Amino acid sequence: MSAELERPESIDRRDPDGEIARRALAYRNWGRWGEDDRLGTLNLIDDAGRAAAAALVRTGRAVSLAQSFDMDGPQRGWRRRTNPVHTMLDTGTDAERGLQGFPHGIGGADDVIAMPLQCSTQWDGLGHIFDRGSAWNGRRAGDVVTSDGDLVTGIEHTAAALVGRGVLLDVGRHLGSEPSAGAAAGELADGFAILPEHLDACAAAQGVEIRSGDILLVRTGQYARARREGWGEYAGGPAPGMSLTTAGWLHRHGIAAAATDTWGFEVRPNEFDVPAFQPLHQIAIPNLGLTLGEMWALDELAAACAEAGRWEFLLTAPTLPITGAVGSPVNPIAVL
Repeated sequence: MSAELERPESIDRRDPDGEIARRALAYRNWGRWGEDDRLGTLNLIDDAGRAAAAALVRTGRAVSLAQSFDMDGPQRGWRRRTNPVHTMLDTGTDAERGLQGFPHGIGGADDVIAMPLQCSTQWDGLGHIFDRGSAWNGRRAGDVVTSDGDLVTGIEHTAAALVGRGVLLDVGRHLGSEPSAGAAAGELADGFAILPEHLDACAAAQGVEIRSGDILLVRTGQYARARREGWGEYAGGPAPGMSLTTAGWLHRHGIAAAATDTWGFEVRPNEFDVPAFQPLHQIAIPNLGLTLGEMWALDELAAACAEAGRWEFLLTAPTLPITGAVGSPVNPIAVL
């Protein structure tokens, strides 16, 4: 049954409820790491895996995978998501004019930022998405996340977990060699669904083996297009991305966490002819226990990997330990 669900023809495009339920049941990890588990698939990253990942560092080249956190961002206000607002509290002008009240001529600058936690490069925590009222590990959604925040799987529990072997699959470069449907070479067109067979073919072409405990990065090229042409509908609009059928692939390979360069991780519009919204999230987060990343800037890393001829690296992408949060901004660093 699991193999069948990884084929695109297995999707009944008129029945999102049924298709989500079938895959949720097939790949559910509830109880796998105990009733009290708070990490989900991040449990697959162990100390030995981190030590092996550290041994991948050869040149020491470090690449940031974060986009900028500023007003020039993709958010358009959907569900009250805004771009970061940066405000200065103290400035050099205040210091020059002696307005800060400090002795012997010392002055300083101070600032504050106000932002939704998922408005730029970020991780989705396990309390971010529910499936029919259930949160990760079969808990009642209302018992997990209240007005006080995520009381069980708050993002603070993952603060030291997201360090390990990173693998980049540059599917945009592998499949998007020729310009098409508004996408330049090396970019997938909006609405392109990345299938398990595409992931396997890309890994084979790059000569990289996918292993249990990997942090998987998938480049579509949409971020490069948005930075070149303007954000447009990047936040919430049509996009290339992971197919619903990749739920089984992610489960079968023991992926610890996965991130893409798109706003929503999965293909948009979603793969149904009737109303649906982010069905892969509904399977992956509350059922697999899979931490998902979005809006990662993967172009510099893709170029560095292509230059080096290797697609594995040490990846450190820790969340901020914001108590009770269901997501976190992040500045991921790949070290080659």
